[in-house]
Amino acid sequence: MASRYASLTKLANDLLASGPHKQEVTPRRVRTLFNHVFVADTTSANQVWEHPYYPQYYLPTKAIKDDVLEKGKSVDAAGSAFLMTLRVGSRATDRVLMFEKGPLAGLVRLEFGAMDSWFEEDQEIYVHPKDPYKRIDILPSTRTITVKVDGHLLAESSAALFLQETMLPMRYYLPKTSLNWDLITPSATTSRCPYKGEANYYHATVDGKEYKDLFWWYRYPTPESVAIAGKVAPYNEKVEIFIDGVLQRGGST
Repeated sequence: MASRYASLTKLANDLLASGPHKQEVTPRRVRTLFNHVFVADTTSANQVWEHPYYPQYYLPTKAIKDDVLEKGKSVDAAGSAFLMTLRVGSRATDRVLMFEKGPLAGLVRLEFGAMDSWFEEDQEIYVHPKDPYKRIDILPSTRTITVKVDGHLLAESSAALFLQETMLPMRYYLPKTSLNWDLITPSATTSRCPYKGEANYYHATVDGKEYKDLFWWYRYPTPESVAIAGKVAPYNEKVEIFIDGVLQRGGST
């Protein structure tokens, strides 16, 4: 995932001026891998919310491996934070900030997507650190889920899993056997979710019109979401979803 902040200078100055939305120390061991080397290893990582949606890891300066950081320009006249370069062997990235003053003093931000891998304890994590205040509930239901687009039936099942993820719409995961396969074709699209894993997609074609990426599914979801393995979820916002015959809000009309 690309950073929300193309300009690290702007990010640093915003944080120096207003502070993060939230900041907490986590007891988890956090390590990051770059060019085959663990460049950071700490049990004192800070989870820093640069925006309201999810945290990033900011690591104590002492947790960074010796001789891999090169100091660059200060982001302000006071020397409050510096643009840095992380260099290991033949590879380098300049997506690094180090704070020397303010609420984040003594912490280094290694951009998540610029690293090769991140680990919490011995579990690799993806996309961004998980929000400790976010959870997923997966509940089996015998209510009938019907999925249509432009009035055409795409799927129907009375053996769905209802997945509720904090602050997101309810998603409905259906057996693949419930799909109308005459209308469904594989998509090359993939995406990653830190809570569920890597998703694949399906298109639907109705009356000669292709509706791209209407369904997604996880072949190998994360352990916390293993119940949805192999099941398909319609994109609520692009289709009509009925539960026991009642059209749900948020679907297409």
